Amino acid sequence: MPPELVRDVLAEERRIAEERRIAAGEAAESLAPRPSTASGELRALEAGLDRLQTAPAEREPWWRRAARGILPPIILLVVLLAVWQAYTVIAQPRPDLYPGPLDVLASVGSAWDTGRLQLAVGTSLERGIVGFLIAAAIGTPIGLLLAESRPLQRAFGPFVSGLQVLPSVAWVPAAIIWFGLSDATVYFVILMGAVPSIVNGLVAGVRQVPPQLRRVGRVLGANRAELAALVVLPAALPGYLAGLKQGWAFSWRSLMAAEIIATGGSIGFGLGALLDQGRQLADLSAVFVAILAILFIGILVELAVFAPLERALLRRRGLLPAGGAR
Repeated sequence: MPPELVRDVLAEERRIAEERRIAAGEAAESLAPRPSTASGELRALEAGLDRLQTAPAEREPWWRRAARGILPPIILLVVLLAVWQAYTVIAQPRPDLYPGPLDVLASVGSAWDTGRLQLAVGTSLERGIVGFLIAAAIGTPIGLLLAESRPLQRAFGPFVSGLQVLPSVAWVPAAIIWFGLSDATVYFVILMGAVPSIVNGLVAGVRQVPPQLRRVGRVLGANRAELAALVVLPAALPGYLAGLKQGWAFSWRSLMAAEIIATGGSIGFGLGALLDQGRQLADLSAVFVAILAILFIGILVELAVFAPLERALLRRRGLLPAGGAR
């Protein structure tokens, strides 16, 4: 090959290599994050993906959604009360052992007139909400820490799961010895019942986060804390919400166990105390009043708080039409 041709070929190859190097540098510079806009770009990415996944549909009126969510349990309750009343009329059992709906309704009126029912519901509801919020504030950072650290997850994961399956009532004697007959005993039992459920729910939700989201967050310049707060936690919301629901259930159950066993002292009069009072007086109608109040509050929290949150989350993720119901 002539020397002139060899020089031309080498020069052309050098030119092409230089153009490729410049193009790669420009691409890397365009992908390089700007510190002032990294968080905004992450939020814009999340919002864009949510809009892309959400199916456009006409939004249904709120009263129709509320009716569809509330009417079925109300209808079922009416049917159960009718069957219960029919049994008491036909079988005519002993009213002290098998009170009918009218007997229970009379006990509700008596407890309402004396103010015991309002006091019990207000005390237990306040304790349940405050205890659950404290449990969520404690369980959320612990869950994120375990989810983002494999060594900590391997070390503490079995311990947290063991605490979750341990009956909360087992903590009541120890709490009474530590804190006496005070509200601290009740809140301690609530935390020991709710925190493990919230932690495990968040860890399970983080495990289901696609790894591509983490890589996108790193490309956009998110540090470890921003990645956990702006990418991982929003993506893990379904599992986190499930953990919160379970945490509320454990909070409410733990509260009832603590109120039934730990009575007296400076502990106020809650639904658990109302239930135990009916047992001591052998008043089954009063026992049913407490049971129905506990059940009603549990159903109300589910329908008024967690069900709307779950529907909104599913709709935002494109798993539920904007006008649909679940």
